[in-house]
Amino acid sequence: MKKLTLIAAAALSLTACQHDSLADSSSPFGMQSASAEYITASALPVTTVNADITTSTTWSGVIELDGNIAVKNGAKLTILPGTFIKAKPNAAGEGRGVLIITKTGSIDATGTASQPIIFTSYNLLDGEESTTAEAGDFGGVVLLGTAPTNAPTTTTVEGLSGEDFQFGGTVSNHSAGIMKYVRIEFAGYDFAGANSGNEVNALTLGGVGSGTTLDHIQVSYGQDDSFEFFGGTVNATNLVSFAAEDDNFDFDNGYTGTITCALALADTSSSHTTSGGASDTNGIELDNNATGTATALLTHPIVNNLTIVGTNTNVLTPGIGSTYENGIHIRRNGRLTLNDAVITGYPTGIRVEGSGSELSSASTYSSIFVHGFTTPVTGVGTAAITNISNTSSAALFGISQPFYNVAAWNISPRNCGDFTGIWTKYDFSIQE
Repeated sequence: MKKLTLIAAAALSLTACQHDSLADSSSPFGMQSASAEYITASALPVTTVNADITTSTTWSGVIELDGNIAVKNGAKLTILPGTFIKAKPNAAGEGRGVLIITKTGSIDATGTASQPIIFTSYNLLDGEESTTAEAGDFGGVVLLGTAPTNAPTTTTVEGLSGEDFQFGGTVSNHSAGIMKYVRIEFAGYDFAGANSGNEVNALTLGGVGSGTTLDHIQVSYGQDDSFEFFGGTVNATNLVSFAAEDDNFDFDNGYTGTITCALALADTSSSHTTSGGASDTNGIELDNNATGTATALLTHPIVNNLTIVGTNTNVLTPGIGSTYENGIHIRRNGRLTLNDAVITGYPTGIRVEGSGSELSSASTYSSIFVHGFTTPVTGVGTAAITNISNTSSAALFGISQPFYNVAAWNISPRNCGDFTGIWTKYDFSIQE
């Protein structure tokens, strides 16, 4: 429950408005970066967007998406620092807004450390003490492009239908634009129940190319995966996945980009998906494709400086249950190059299974540290890992106190992306 305290906002003589270009904005959007950011924003006027964007447009203030909004036909969507975006709830109370940057559109969502751009629950912006945010209150953000994948270029991204939402091509350096200092909270939606394959993730990337910038993005309390990459060559830096219901990072369909400085952090009080009655929640899930078919272009990302943190005590303990599966799960002909990683607090640290699946390290396996409550590592490429622990208490591996549900949380010295900076938010209550 939100504990609301009205904060003086004399400096915030702002309106939420939709412009035709950046030049139409007379002054940059400014707001306090205090813990009262949601209640401050809830007092601002709201601009409702209920049609696709086909001409270049700028958002600021508080934006409400009424339905799914596509940016297309050469249009560029600019979102100014400090902007809040929420979904208009439908009759059932579900957030239904999805922002889609199609192959023919682009985005410039460049926030700052003190003024991030925030996609969030409408329940955090209603000024009401009695409402609380839930996963699925916001639909999600989808970026599509023309970079190579191992799926047909007529493939439509999960959760949507129509030619506008197809992805893939031959342009490796395709650019969907920029997303920097962005938070996406309480997003994602599964249209046919958990693990239906018809899901919108918090941030979905389909065929997005290396000309795109993804930097300092935090996804929190996503209803499905936090980040899912369907093919493409886009690189990303400084990513945080917090309290995902399903996977923190999911790679499919020939994704070959590089992820540098990433954190997957569990909250044991959050919900978790299951498949066949067993946990289906992973730090990383990686497939070549859904059938495990060998293709000319294989899913093979490079991940550098990765920290995956589950729970500090054995997940088979009553009260927690089997709510986690693998720190990293490589399967179905998928491949992963991993450098400088700590994986702790999962039943299995790294699992490599299936024909063609493998783990490698471009630098040295000595930079990989893996804990498992039952199995630290298993499968092709894991035998070279010597820094392993197999105990009922998760290993710290030199980290101060990485478990979110334990007092004095501190991810140092693995705080490579300023993960405890003012652009992040792990506590969604508004305190006095």
